Amino acid sequence: MAKGKQWRKDHSGIKIGLVMALFAIAFAGLWVRTGWVQIHDGGFLARQASKQNLAAEYEYGERGRIFDRNGEMLATSVEAKSIYVRPFEVENIDATASTLAGILKLSRTAVRKKLASKKKFVWIKRQVADKESIAISHAKMKGIRLTSEFSRIYPNGHLAGQVLGFVDVDGKGREGIEFLFNDRMKPGKAQFVVQRDAKGQRLYLDAQGREMDINGLDVRLTIDTHIQHAAEQALAKSIAKYDARAGIVLVIDVKSGDILAMANQPFFNPNAVRSSKPGQRRLRPLTDTYEPGSILKPLMFAAALEEKVITSDTLINCENGRWKVGRKVIRDTHPEKWLPAHKVLRYSSNIGSAKIGMDMGAGVYHSYLTKLGFGEKTHIGLPGESRGILRPAQKWTDIDLAAISFGQGIGTTALQMAKAYLCIANEGTTKELNLIKLPGPKRKNAAVQVFSPATAATVLSMMKEVVHEDGTGRSARIPGITMAGKTGTAQKAVKGGYGDQYLSSFVALVPAEEPELLVITMIDEPQKANYGSMVAAPVCREVTVRTLAYHGKLSETLDTVVAENVRVDTLADEPLTGAIATPKAAIVTNKVPNIKGLPLRRALELLARKGIVPVLKGQGMTVKGQKPEAGQPWPEDQIKEGSDDVFVLWLS
Repeated sequence: MAKGKQWRKDHSGIKIGLVMALFAIAFAGLWVRTGWVQIHDGGFLARQASKQNLAAEYEYGERGRIFDRNGEMLATSVEAKSIYVRPFEVENIDATASTLAGILKLSRTAVRKKLASKKKFVWIKRQVADKESIAISHAKMKGIRLTSEFSRIYPNGHLAGQVLGFVDVDGKGREGIEFLFNDRMKPGKAQFVVQRDAKGQRLYLDAQGREMDINGLDVRLTIDTHIQHAAEQALAKSIAKYDARAGIVLVIDVKSGDILAMANQPFFNPNAVRSSKPGQRRLRPLTDTYEPGSILKPLMFAAALEEKVITSDTLINCENGRWKVGRKVIRDTHPEKWLPAHKVLRYSSNIGSAKIGMDMGAGVYHSYLTKLGFGEKTHIGLPGESRGILRPAQKWTDIDLAAISFGQGIGTTALQMAKAYLCIANEGTTKELNLIKLPGPKRKNAAVQVFSPATAATVLSMMKEVVHEDGTGRSARIPGITMAGKTGTAQKAVKGGYGDQYLSSFVALVPAEEPELLVITMIDEPQKANYGSMVAAPVCREVTVRTLAYHGKLSETLDTVVAENVRVDTLADEPLTGAIATPKAAIVTNKVPNIKGLPLRRALELLARKGIVPVLKGQGMTVKGQKPEAGQPWPEDQIKEGSDDVFVLWLS
């Protein structure tokens, strides 16, 4: 028995030793593995863990805004929601596709294709309406996410639409000012780190390294919204009345060369780019080339006066309204025999103008046209500007010289005509046109003295006669205001000659002696009448009157009479509902007014008069909420420092 017990005891010791050896080997293996993981794989595994619970995200800034010369907002951005999907997280593709398609009014097939994508991220719909974003949020679909973006809005509708241009869904400027200053206005982005738990919920935000200023820079134009509004209304009225194809109105401050209004019709509303046509988006004053007709005559007269080919009283034989040059016959609307030069311009005689031009000669006349800027871009900066058409003088025939003397056979843009007339208005010295106030203009072309001050004054005096009681521009007269003007009725060229359509135009310089304001109107293809005196001159008059009244340069009595005479009762098919109204008195109350329910345009106008530019949230053109609430004191720190993070408007 003793021997058997001893044997069993020895066997137990062996088992214990084996177990201990196994544990020792296991622990040694664990230590070896731990060392391997820590030393060899440590960096890789740490990076993998970081990817699971730490993620880099981006915050995008707001695109720079566009203002008029007085700080009125022309373009801004509002926060909008966009919807995207992470396809690998979607649990039920068919059910999710049906829900999304119903809420967003999209094709179920197209939505399902996006949900079944192999990509990690797919856009479903960008910049949705508030109602749609709320419905998506309440639906709580796996893999469907909402994110904030900025949507571009233009509070004044189609006011100066072609000048402003538009941005695409990615916020990139495509035309107009939006395109020209895209690099300046485009926002930056800030990167920050988010830590998430196992369910993907955000735990904290590490703001280290974030950029503080990621918003784009603003742009300020020379445009005045009130004058632009007046120009667009007057233009719309004339085009509707005469069933015209298109039209242009330019209003320019003579002393500075600033463009105060650049109106185009057909109008273009950048809030509705998708429903617009290319013809609506075209900025006609710089893209369209016209034969200007008789509005070129004052410039030809200036050249002839400067060269001493004529004086104001030189007698010209106007051939009783019919004169043959080569195989072509030139005719006058008002037949006359002998006229002094100043009456040749007053009655707009083509024959008299042709004779003066032919006496001056092609080379001399061409050199003056070149100095005035014809055949070259004005370089105001916007894309798509035309150079016009000015053939070399050596290629002119006698009939070419005669025709160009009264404004046919040459192609000009409205901006080129404006620049040329600025020379006359500025005592014969050239002046650049300006559209941008901020950033300041980079071009600094030296002024050129094309005409003597005496010549410029003589031409203005002759143009003053055009608006005389028996002049062709008498319909533009404003009681108590002196005006230098010129009518134009240019027959439009067609293949093989000239057709039955016309460009009706009028140029006004006010006051006549020392002009402060230049107004140019061009009405393309009016149908019920075609004379510039009937179609274009009244537009110039209305715009001039409203501009002078806006600047307080009309008497109270005259204001009342003018308001009755030039009231716009009807507009074109697309009304100017979003345009700026007559200026209101500045806010004097020390309490914040109730802005809820106001159109966005009106709300921005009210706040701008207190020096406040609000933060806009949501989409829409009506204010549904505000901070501070009505009745609260004005946020004085924002008014004094120009901050833009105190006043908030929610839109619907």
